[in-house]
Amino acid sequence: MIRLMIADDHAIMREGLKQLFALAGDLHVVGEAENGAVLLERLRQNDVDLLLLDMSMPGISGEDLLFRVHSHYPQLPILVLSMHNEVPIAQRALKAGAAGYLTKDRDPETLLVAVRRVAAGGRFIDAELAEQIAFAATGPAADNPHDELTSRELQIMRLLARGLSVTAIATELAISHKTVSTHKARLMEKMGFTSTADIVRYVMTQGLS
Repeated sequence: MIRLMIADDHAIMREGLKQLFALAGDLHVVGEAENGAVLLERLRQNDVDLLLLDMSMPGISGEDLLFRVHSHYPQLPILVLSMHNEVPIAQRALKAGAAGYLTKDRDPETLLVAVRRVAAGGRFIDAELAEQIAFAATGPAADNPHDELTSRELQIMRLLARGLSVTAIATELAISHKTVSTHKARLMEKMGFTSTADIVRYVMTQGLS
């Protein structure tokens, strides 16, 4: 039996998913959440085999929520179920820690396949997005410098842009002050930044905040 947590701010969507999974036989919903804060609380209360996550919810959401969940539960498989079918959004989600990405307009059978594959430790990417990513990989190099950052470096860059200090970031991510400083130095070198102001400016102009 695969134990699922559903995070989606639409009650009708959650109910529909629960009915679908109940019919599947091998899937059991052990918790649900309508926003990021509730999700983090429910994850502390339940043993979960897979998190089915909507990227767009009130409060903390998107990549920030993905980063936080993945940092605290690195072994938890996360399957993003999103209304967004843009390649950059899918790529950022996967970079932030998601093991799979599926759009909400797919059929129920595809969702069940994705859930079982990701829960078993595999990866799953929406077929159309996977095709676009494959073609993009054979084309010109990406124009965005931040695509060269690791997921941790991108995470720390975003937190720095929000005004958090190195010490605060270390506490937030439960890693050492030295590790944060090392990641900061590497990302600044890769991006050609000379100050925190450069980080803030870049994050704002690229819409990464």
